[in-house]
Amino acid sequence: MYLNTHSYFSFKYGVMSTSTLLEEAQKRDVDTFALTDINSTAGCMRFIRDAPKHSIRPIVGIDFRNGTKQQFVAIAKNNEGFQEINIFLSKHLHEKLEIPDRAPQFENVYIIYPFTASLSLPLQENEYIGIDPSEVLKVAFSKWKNHQHKLLALPTVSFRHKQDFNIHRLLRAIDNNTLLSKLPKSEEGSPTDLMLSRNEIVSIYKDLSLLINNTEHIINTCEIHFEFGDQFPHKNINTYTGSTEKDYQLIRSKCLGGIPYRYKKPRFKIYRRLALELNIIQQKGFVSYFLVNWDIINYALSQKYFYVGRGSGANSIVAYLLRITDVDPIELDLYFERFINLYRKNPPDFDIDFSWRDREDITRYIFDTFGRDHTCLLATYSTFKFKAAVRELGKVCGLPPHEISALSTIREEDIKGALKKEDGLARLVLQYAFRLNGIPSHLSVHASGIIISERPIYHYTATSLPPKGFPITHFDMVEAEDAGLFKFDILSQRGLGKIKDSLAIIKENNPDHADIDIHDIKRFFEDEKVKDLLRNGRAIGCFYVESPAMRMLLKKLRADHYLGLVAASSVIRPGVAKSGMMREYILRFRIPERRKDAHHILANLMPETYGVMVYQEDVIKVAHYFAGLTLGEADRLRRGMSGKYRSRAEFKEVEIQFFKRCKEMGHDDKLTHDVWFQIMSFAGYAFAKGHSASYAIESYQCLYLKAHYPLEYLVSVINNGGGFYRIDLYIHEARMHGATIEAPCINTSQKQTIIKGTIIYLGFDIINELDRQTIDKLLDKRNFVGSFHNLEHLIHVVDISLDQLKILIRIGVFRSINPNKKKLLWQAHLLLSKTNRHSQPSLFETRQKKYELPPLYHDPREDGFDEMEILGFPLQNPFKLVRNLPIDNITLAQSIFSKKGKQVTMLGYMTAIKNTSTTNGSSMYFGTFIDQAGDFIDTVHFPPSVRKYPIRGRGVYKIVGKVVEEFDFYSIEVSMMEKVHFINMEDFELQSEKEKVLT
Repeated sequence: MYLNTHSYFSFKYGVMSTSTLLEEAQKRDVDTFALTDINSTAGCMRFIRDAPKHSIRPIVGIDFRNGTKQQFVAIAKNNEGFQEINIFLSKHLHEKLEIPDRAPQFENVYIIYPFTASLSLPLQENEYIGIDPSEVLKVAFSKWKNHQHKLLALPTVSFRHKQDFNIHRLLRAIDNNTLLSKLPKSEEGSPTDLMLSRNEIVSIYKDLSLLINNTEHIINTCEIHFEFGDQFPHKNINTYTGSTEKDYQLIRSKCLGGIPYRYKKPRFKIYRRLALELNIIQQKGFVSYFLVNWDIINYALSQKYFYVGRGSGANSIVAYLLRITDVDPIELDLYFERFINLYRKNPPDFDIDFSWRDREDITRYIFDTFGRDHTCLLATYSTFKFKAAVRELGKVCGLPPHEISALSTIREEDIKGALKKEDGLARLVLQYAFRLNGIPSHLSVHASGIIISERPIYHYTATSLPPKGFPITHFDMVEAEDAGLFKFDILSQRGLGKIKDSLAIIKENNPDHADIDIHDIKRFFEDEKVKDLLRNGRAIGCFYVESPAMRMLLKKLRADHYLGLVAASSVIRPGVAKSGMMREYILRFRIPERRKDAHHILANLMPETYGVMVYQEDVIKVAHYFAGLTLGEADRLRRGMSGKYRSRAEFKEVEIQFFKRCKEMGHDDKLTHDVWFQIMSFAGYAFAKGHSASYAIESYQCLYLKAHYPLEYLVSVINNGGGFYRIDLYIHEARMHGATIEAPCINTSQKQTIIKGTIIYLGFDIINELDRQTIDKLLDKRNFVGSFHNLEHLIHVVDISLDQLKILIRIGVFRSINPNKKKLLWQAHLLLSKTNRHSQPSLFETRQKKYELPPLYHDPREDGFDEMEILGFPLQNPFKLVRNLPIDNITLAQSIFSKKGKQVTMLGYMTAIKNTSTTNGSSMYFGTFIDQAGDFIDTVHFPPSVRKYPIRGRGVYKIVGKVVEEFDFYSIEVSMMEKVHFINMEDFELQSEKEKVLT
């Protein structure tokens, strides 16, 4: 009886999930009803999927509204009707059009107008008027009284009870950015929009029984159906060429054509592996999937875009020959069945990373090539989180900012205790923030997923259009996969931009050097300079291997070969470390005798990692060979490690089978539990071996450039926004490699950082408060006039505000034409006055009145404080800015190797802090500092130290602690730490007075 029901996918209006709505209907013995969210189809697929579980036949439609004003409700008669309303809604969402008063002429859609609509007779055959329970008595006095065959019972369902209605009002206030007390009634639903039983509905419309019959007729003539689950074929693009036979011939010819590029002397093993893979890929119907990825890569290569194909796709020689990945699965003995096996129902997935600058063009190419009606970005649901909900509710309830800030510090897990302490509005805010938690707020764009569907995308969903101009679905990845739509993953990554830019910078700064073939990976594996960087963990700026944790692991392993780095890339993942197997792997890596501790089956299965599970496919191997599960069961176990599957019953079944089969095979219970603990510890965290190998290859490309062209490479890192660390560390690293660092210079610097020989000129874009328009104007005028002679010349030709000019002066951009910053600031004020108005460039330069300024004292350290304010960090040595710098008994990082077990005092400039927690939940830190010589200090801060000596922001710290060593990696176990104060302005003024006396 319900043709207008709302879930919480009526964003910032509805409050019930689709499952809650179904449960409510089941309680009321409702056996069919329509989900009609407001201008949204986000809940439709999960509603259709889940309805049969509740013995409910689903119907879907859309409640078309302008704001909260209902224009009409559209009910899809069938799948074709669903597609019609999806197309109509998408057009209006894309073009931001208002919904018209009258619906277009749909062929497979029922239209229900509100009773208040100003409509003239006659209505179309598929059009009706909906009568709300509150309007029943009005029918007899309306123009519709003699046209009851066109009337329907249309009770609206949005809530279960008063609390739902209260949440709804809060959502409406948030959406309208208004106080709850000022929310207009027109922006709210009715508190009577509840789901009633059939008998209650019949009673309400007892005097208009024809309306009940009409409504039942509509319900009985509607049907929607989709196939869900992996027992059905996928719904992705079926063929690339239009023919499965032509697809197979194309992929085979492209693979054979790729062999000479990949293998100089191909062995029979190569052809045998290729034939095996092609046979399985063809059997599973995945040929088109490979060809679509090949097409994307082919375009990228034609545009000279850098990319990395990673994930389990690297296990495939087909992917390697098609150049989708650069990982040789033969060399690494990668397990193809981890990627595709005959038990696999859903298509495999490649993760392809592009430079952050190139990804948008790749996305455009995919949409243009495969058709915008068949291509769409995947959406995700942005949901209310507890702390954010507290802030939003605090605002709409009118709490003062300081109270909102205080409430925002309360953690969700502490809500019960907080409710006992708070009262009044604060208590209500916390109560309802807890209930808002998890409710979708709006649609966002998935980080990488693109769908290419065989049928038009509107067959499944309406689409919205975010600012970048590529449409997104109304459902997320889980619903897409359940419906048989599997994503292509197109990601962006700054690391690839660093490689691409550094090659151009190297060529420009070293025009006589030979070109670098960045894909000649095997040459990089044997490079001695690269090996030295690896074994010593000197990889700052290099993709994936520059973090403190990875630097520590590389030093402990002292691995200087490809396979060692591949293993390290996965060993560092949280799960392996949590299970204790990272430490065990290091021990077995360094101490050959320790390898004998491995169980003989595990040692034989994983000889490269000495019997330690490191990669995702190790789970398949262990489950199949150690526990005796079938390959299909083993792959279900591997898939079950991801969060979205772990709660499913099928995963629990595999777990039971694992223990049962281990017992049957005679394994000791303790051993079985230990192995299962390893599997579960890195569930959802471990990489596939091919994924680790892909990361390792990109790391090697970066390491090679860093080893041979460190300055040029670091310039590219700076221009790509840094990496794991802030930009100032990469500037410091360049200085440590012999660069002279120059602050932005008015006549030399460009928008981005540049290098000339060994001199690095920082770009204007690192100046935080300098706006883009000012930079563009400066560079345009400089290109026209050649160079700026003095401040007056610049002001004459460039339209610039006083505030922007002061920033340039304080950061020292005019030092090549006038190093006296204080004099320049006086001039700027005199020339532009104290307003923020822009100067008006004139055709002729006017003569300015000259003023004689008294001598102005300048301490070079003042520049450091200007740099900290404007750039966020000092370009000069930060230790020179410290007041009363301690110098007695200070140990440098290079001296701690002889002081193992001893207490030392060190001075360190904070670079990075990693927060973590102990097993009992106490906070602890791992710190990275730079000492006065520019070397790293690695620190460990256990909970007592954290509580007594917390980190107090960026700056220089005095660190006292014990030197500890593990596997040749030295760090400081901190027992005391305090921040050392910088010089203040009073110190400069005293210095200035002394200078006057002396002169």
